[in-house]
Amino acid sequence: MKKKLLTGNEAIAQGAWEAGVRVAAAYPGTPSTEILQNLCKYNGIYSEWSPNEKVALEVGIGASIAGARALVTMKHVGVNVAADPLFTFSYTGVNGGLVLVSADEPGMHSSQNEQDNRHLARAAKIPVIEPSDSQEAKDFIKLAYQISEEYDTPVMYRTTTRINHSQSLVELEERADVPLKEYEKNQQKYIMMPAYARLRHPIVEARKAELVQFGNSSSLNRVEWGNQRKVGIITHGISYQYVKEAFGQEVSILKLGMTYPLPHTLIADFVNSCEKVLVVEELEPFIENEIRALGLEVIGKELLTPIGEYSVQLLTEKLSPIVFGEAARETAASKALYAIEEPAPPRPPVLCAGCPHRGAFYVFNKLKLTVAGDIGCYTLGALPPFGAMDTCICMGSSISSAMGMEKARGKEFARKLISVIGDSTFLHTGINSLLDLVYNKGTSTVVILDNSITAMTGHQDHPGTGRTITQEPAPQVDLIKLVEAIGIKSIRVVDPYELMELENILKEELAKEEPSVIICKRPCALIDKGSWTNPVNVDQEICTGCKRCMKLGCPGLALHGEKVSCNETQCTGCGLCIKVCKFDAIKAGEQ
Repeated sequence: MKKKLLTGNEAIAQGAWEAGVRVAAAYPGTPSTEILQNLCKYNGIYSEWSPNEKVALEVGIGASIAGARALVTMKHVGVNVAADPLFTFSYTGVNGGLVLVSADEPGMHSSQNEQDNRHLARAAKIPVIEPSDSQEAKDFIKLAYQISEEYDTPVMYRTTTRINHSQSLVELEERADVPLKEYEKNQQKYIMMPAYARLRHPIVEARKAELVQFGNSSSLNRVEWGNQRKVGIITHGISYQYVKEAFGQEVSILKLGMTYPLPHTLIADFVNSCEKVLVVEELEPFIENEIRALGLEVIGKELLTPIGEYSVQLLTEKLSPIVFGEAARETAASKALYAIEEPAPPRPPVLCAGCPHRGAFYVFNKLKLTVAGDIGCYTLGALPPFGAMDTCICMGSSISSAMGMEKARGKEFARKLISVIGDSTFLHTGINSLLDLVYNKGTSTVVILDNSITAMTGHQDHPGTGRTITQEPAPQVDLIKLVEAIGIKSIRVVDPYELMELENILKEELAKEEPSVIICKRPCALIDKGSWTNPVNVDQEICTGCKRCMKLGCPGLALHGEKVSCNETQCTGCGLCIKVCKFDAIKAGEQ
């Protein structure tokens, strides 16, 4: 067998290909994005970036009903968007196997919450499978399709950031020849009107009981007996790796690869075989509470936190007294492989040099506007030096949040109120919110920051870019015509580099007694490198040190003492600082 070093995301893509998947759909979201980016390179699989996660899952559901194995991927909050079809598809069951990857993110490296989607899977009554390294990420995805088809259920394949982005060796295998299953019209199975849904619910409950028994003997769950049985640890996913590094053979381990439903008999036998049992799981006490509901005594969150990521150092510090005895705490802590002596300095994210959003937020801040924000690169407009954002809830929430603010405080408040949303996010769920604004007679101004790409997750295409995931030409949404069709009469398009023009347009649109849309149109600087010029020059003799240009928050500018200089490794020559400088101390570089 050929071995290759793969990230968890690459391994999932490889496993889906080996499993005979035919259709894959996703909306990009860290830490899941690279799964589809890799899977679309394989032959024999149709892959797409869908406008949002709900659509992606519905595409996967259609493929499954038609008899194909389907993969749908998204980050954890994306499952919220896809919950409507997910909960119903649990009732209908599958034809071809369907696996939904939920990439959860303890630590919130690029997310607005730390929700634990095992709870969603339990509510939807579908099994959860969790790998602990790249080899398992590939192998378990294949097992997930077998479970999906054998038990007539969609399967949630839960990963976390460290699994998605860490690398380990993986044995590659050939693609399985999985023919399309026959498609048969079956209204009682696939049409979930009440009369049919009532027939399906008992099937779902019986399926859960069968999966509990399956878990007791499945290779997904295994016991690793240590040097002694004084202390046992029940764990899963990346936490298993931390436990192994921290305690090695000093503990016995029950490693769960299927974390819902839990294998009752296997767990009870393990707990009864050890003097003390710890549950090590990131985020919620999901496994812990399920075990306690069985009447078994375990130790968990009273020692460990439900917040953030775990580490070898954390487990060593918190659990060593139980594993080694109280006197061994310091000795054990000193042996932690990756103990951090000093915390790393904070490195807050910042809009890239040349980012077209920078000009827009500079103007918003200057005009002291109330800004209902959204999810994307432009969320960074909330940070210093702009501080030009008041709310940010979820994808597509900006327009509808602004609508609620206007209705609560009146039209006069709306004269200084805008909502800001990116082109990809607008196509994701902003369209419905704009419909609401028009239909219910809102008057606020919507600013669409159109940088021609889904930028924050690494430059994925969407229906507005004119390209598919495989870079084939595709019909391109015309935002102006789309907004007109919704009912917006006042539509303005402006280059956000043109600060004075943008400022004047904002003042004009905010003064109107009707809703309006301003499209700030300029491509992301990282996909439009042809527009870059040489770095700007700062004349130190003319510079007064007023620091007005520093209000742009551009990494292409740096302070040396009281005066500003150009960071030539960052500057794209966009010229915003030239427009801001009142003393003509900053000069344009050559093309």
